Amino acid sequence: METENAILEGAISVAAALRSGSRPIHFIAIREGKNDPNIRRLEQDAQRIGIPFKRTTEEALDAYVTGKTHGGVIASVGERRFAPLEDLISSGDKRGWCVMIDGVEDPFNFAASIRSLYAAGASGLVVRPRNWMSAAGIVARASAGASELIPTAIAETAEDAANAFKAAGYLIACAGDGPGSRPLYENDLTRPLFLLIGGEKRGVTRSFQDRADMQLEIPYARATAHSLGTAAAAAIFAFEILRQRGYQTTARTTHPGPSGHPSRSGKGKTPPAPHRGSRP
Repeated sequence: METENAILEGAISVAAALRSGSRPIHFIAIREGKNDPNIRRLEQDAQRIGIPFKRTTEEALDAYVTGKTHGGVIASVGERRFAPLEDLISSGDKRGWCVMIDGVEDPFNFAASIRSLYAAGASGLVVRPRNWMSAAGIVARASAGASELIPTAIAETAEDAANAFKAAGYLIACAGDGPGSRPLYENDLTRPLFLLIGGEKRGVTRSFQDRADMQLEIPYARATAHSLGTAAAAAIFAFEILRQRGYQTTARTTHPGPSGHPSRSGKGKTPPAPHRGSRP
């Protein structure tokens, strides 16, 4: 689990934690002279809820972190708040879908997976007690704040999580290529769904695959292609679920994207046909 305090880096990560209430925020520090509309909004939001906010030098900010990725904004924060698993199940709508990411050994892959799941509308995320939320700064920044925004619960094992969702009427699905697997695009993913995605090395256990209601396989276009990583597979699963449930989107708040240019807002366009990629 994570240490008592951590540092979030970058305006997007800090704003996500501030917006979601995902963890206590001890203070926010911003480089002197940084004064765009997003920063002014961040300062106003912090002052409104009583979070200390200070201006300081680039050198002082650098002392809190390793590297130069903070972009002039950091926050000192406490431990991530997790919801009880029962709350995650009961808070979903009649077509809710939740995902458990298990066995991912790289925080950047973990973060990229969360970013896709959140963007595609996943109702919640389930993780084990020991998880990459411990690398708060890396995961929040690499997920563009999604790790702070998505409702998250803890389960001791994938089986424990699946049993809880099964009892609530959810279908249990997993990534897999066993004897009972079917191509992802041939499955009905519109019902309440709990999906388990395993890491690149261990994947999903055969025993879990055998007990699942559906084994979802991402079909290859080339027989010699290697398996996709967890982050790529999670994106394919997530956006196929979104496609099947009806592509509905609302305009997103414009904010600087990874390149520093504004992100484009969704316009509700009909999506292209899904790409038929590789098995996870």
